[in-house]
Amino acid sequence: MYKVRPFHRAGGEVLAAQLPTCMYRLPSLHRRASSPQVGARERWGEADPSLQALESRQEEILKCLYELKSAVDGLSKMIQTPDADLDVTNIIQTDECSPLTKTGADLDLMLGKDYGALKDIVINANPSLPPLSLLVLHSLLCEHYKILSAVHTHSSVKSVPENLLKCFGEQTKQQPRHEYQLGFTLIWKDVPKPQMKFSIQTMCPIEGEGNIARFLFSLFGHKYNAVTSTLIDSWVDTAIFQLKGGSSKEKGAVLRSMNAALGKTAWLVGNELTVADIVAWCALQQTGSANAAPANVQKWMKSCENLAPFSSVMKLLK
Repeated sequence: MYKVRPFHRAGGEVLAAQLPTCMYRLPSLHRRASSPQVGARERWGEADPSLQALESRQEEILKCLYELKSAVDGLSKMIQTPDADLDVTNIIQTDECSPLTKTGADLDLMLGKDYGALKDIVINANPSLPPLSLLVLHSLLCEHYKILSAVHTHSSVKSVPENLLKCFGEQTKQQPRHEYQLGFTLIWKDVPKPQMKFSIQTMCPIEGEGNIARFLFSLFGHKYNAVTSTLIDSWVDTAIFQLKGGSSKEKGAVLRSMNAALGKTAWLVGNELTVADIVAWCALQQTGSANAAPANVQKWMKSCENLAPFSSVMKLLK
């Protein structure tokens, strides 16, 4: 490949030959380039502008990632320790909810529009364990809507006490059906738990006294924030499953919790009557725990009984 002159002569004298030090010769990258095109762009000690732009963009991305990580860490701490980072009392106090004296919700929006037809709510309940909270809610609804009330007895029930047959009182004014806004029909039937339908042909029944009470109370058109709604649902479930159907130990724990909550506010959740108060009051009446209730609970029960819908249910218990 290469032609190299001999190193030795015949007499043994060494020749000083200039041998190549590399196979290919390339221009030095460490010296100032002589070419004007290269010299204008790459000078000693200066970086490529495209590399500088890429480095700046990388620093911005890393900064955004660091800020996002800090935000996620803060949220995770709040979720793990909600009591330390979230003051529920302040949120409840600032919650905007309309009192029960205002106009109710849009029934067409809640129950569907039937082109002027009367919207019927039909509830099946067992007379051996009457759903008192539904009777209280019926009385409250009568203050907001023109309601056509009716009570019937199913063939699965042999006899119903007279006070339950007249639990809605007497319909004082008999008006044409189309002049009413809402139909409320209670059927005493042998069912394991209360059932409700407002669209007989198209919907599955809503089961359970607590679930029906939530639906009926929504007809008042209240608007609560997420925290208040969660607390109301929690008290309703507590009243149904622990206060009404739990052991004596569970009932005692619920009464202590109620006493602590009612020491801060007039009602169980905030300063307005909610479905939680209705369901809890009725559960205390049915379980016979009212007499053994703590002081704050006793005061709250008297506040409930001063309202006409509660006093009418008290007559049924006598």
